[in-house]
Amino acid sequence: MSTSQTVQQLQAQLVTPENFRRYGQVIFASTDGKAFDVEDAQLNLQNGTPRFYIMRLHRKGRSFHKITRHVQCTQCLGSLEGKDWLIAVCPPHNDVNEPALEEIAAFRIPGNCFIKLEVGTWHAGPYFDHEFVDFYNLELSNTNVVDHFTHDFLKSHQLKFEMA
Repeated sequence: MSTSQTVQQLQAQLVTPENFRRYGQVIFASTDGKAFDVEDAQLNLQNGTPRFYIMRLHRKGRSFHKITRHVQCTQCLGSLEGKDWLIAVCPPHNDVNEPALEEIAAFRIPGNCFIKLEVGTWHAGPYFDHEFVDFYNLELSNTNVVDHFTHDFLKSHQLKFEMA
């Protein structure tokens, strides 16, 4: 018995602080010496040792079928060298153990900002068309070991996503 797969297209919208608010924050450059305020990343890193590092990803493309969340910390991601990239997100409904399919959205992130994912925000990415992109990543040192919850839409819904 064969199972058919569906590919759902997600139209990526250019990220803004307003359209990304359900998922986290968008942080743009500010003047040196500006006082800390709500436009700065509101971080939650108290549940462990923060880890700030650069990760190199190769040829990620635009399609996915798994989405992940972290419930113990916020996560910040940004590309180096001004390269644009894509991410799919779903709001953090932390009382539910799977993402709400109808609430998944895709965003194009320009290379002049970074995003902070709210605690529990489901995310798939970063994705991109470049040969490789270096990303800075701020999370906890053990996030990918003890705080990495993944939902597989291929298994649950025979579904893949492609960002346009």
